[in-house]
Amino acid sequence: MKKSKLLWILWAVAYVICTVCGFLPVTEDVLSGLFILLSLGFFVPPALLIFEAVQNKNRKILRIIRNLSIISLGLTLVTILLNFASIQASEAWGTVLYWLLILVSTPMVCSQVWVIGLFGWALLLMTCLNYLKRK
Repeated sequence: MKKSKLLWILWAVAYVICTVCGFLPVTEDVLSGLFILLSLGFFVPPALLIFEAVQNKNRKILRIIRNLSIISLGLTLVTILLNFASIQASEAWGTVLYWLLILVSTPMVCSQVWVIGLFGWALLLMTCLNYLKRK
């Protein structure tokens, strides 16, 4: 199996694990620290994909990760704004919007330290933009 294919699979598995953890109730014990580590680990496979793409001059992978980062950050912004706007809506509507937030920015919600997920996506985006700008 190619290394890049394995990294894509690992990233998908990390997404599923972080998403499941995002739906679990928040606790202030050892699990909290584990969730933060899982959120940080979520960004390891794409970072390795970027590293491999730069070495092999594979702009396609950089464009895919750039687009995923833009989509995640954009949808995160929209769902957070919708969550704030739904303050007068029913509790069920707020729950659905929060579930949507978990799906579009899973490492952010998994860690409960939202800056980790947002920074991770932004770092992937800016790294891809930097290397795509170069010829």
